[in-house]
Amino acid sequence: MPTTSEETSSLAGTSVVVHPLVLLSVTDHASRAGITRGKRVVGVLLGQDNGKTINVANSFAVPFEEDERDGKTWFLDHDYIEGMMEMFKKVNAREKMIGWYHTGPKLRSSDLEIDKLMKRFTPRSTMVIIDPNRQDVGLPTDAYLAVEEIKDDGTATQKTFMHVPTTVEAEEAEEVGVEHLLRDIYDTTAVGSLSERVSSQLGALSGLYRRLIEIREYLEAVVSGDLPVNHEIVYELQNIFNYLPDLDKPETVRSFRVANNDRLLIVYLSSLIRAVIALHGLVNNRLEMARSESTAQNDSKESSKDPKDSKNSKSKDGDQSKDSQDVNPS
Repeated sequence: MPTTSEETSSLAGTSVVVHPLVLLSVTDHASRAGITRGKRVVGVLLGQDNGKTINVANSFAVPFEEDERDGKTWFLDHDYIEGMMEMFKKVNAREKMIGWYHTGPKLRSSDLEIDKLMKRFTPRSTMVIIDPNRQDVGLPTDAYLAVEEIKDDGTATQKTFMHVPTTVEAEEAEEVGVEHLLRDIYDTTAVGSLSERVSSQLGALSGLYRRLIEIREYLEAVVSGDLPVNHEIVYELQNIFNYLPDLDKPETVRSFRVANNDRLLIVYLSSLIRAVIALHGLVNNRLEMARSESTAQNDSKESSKDPKDSKNSKSKDGDQSKDSQDVNPS
């Protein structure tokens, strides 16, 4: 079901910029609330709506409850929002309410009703899903804007969410604060650069594998008829496939072979150098053991000669004393 052309044209090129302070605040809110599986927390986003760019600079938590069995039953204290907005105006008048957030991790059936409530405070409400428990690689944010969607028969319209790209940007003061925070949490001296690189590559490959599984499941659902064909998604998938290298071209195969041979040569030289160093250490160890054994044998020989020399010296002293007695009789 397509959206109205006016809203689509107005939202073209719109992006949401999320600051690290918002991510830290939402993570703290989720940890203090002690969310469990299936539950989420809700808050308000503050910043500036500059038309094509929505700058999310701050946030605060809001009391929120919902029925897990019935998604249409929920409670949000809008009086609390009004009180907090009055206090934030006194602190920083530049930060205005631009939308709301929840910890998702996916869209809920009650999101449109909550977004309708938020539009009492701001004409264009931006909803951002921030997942503090996300494990795969990528940004933990997904932004949406409510738009009018035309039904297939063209008789009426209904509200739906349109995805908006998000980025994470930080000012200089925020960068310094985040660096100090990460320095307290993560000790860079405890882990070497090689293990860091291997861990990051493993995480990236795990995220890529999950994305490929999602693409495969979507295409299988489209082929089986469970989902309708979305030409925008198919177009993006075709772009992804176009970026893949053509392994049938001789130039590409030769370049891959050369790069692979270079990596194998480095591995071979490293193994060879490691073996030479190990043999050198073995030879040095043998020489040291031989020196220590010869020294021990010499010490044992000298110790065995000492008693005989002492006996000879004693006999010589006795003979000299007898001679002296014969020459000088008393």
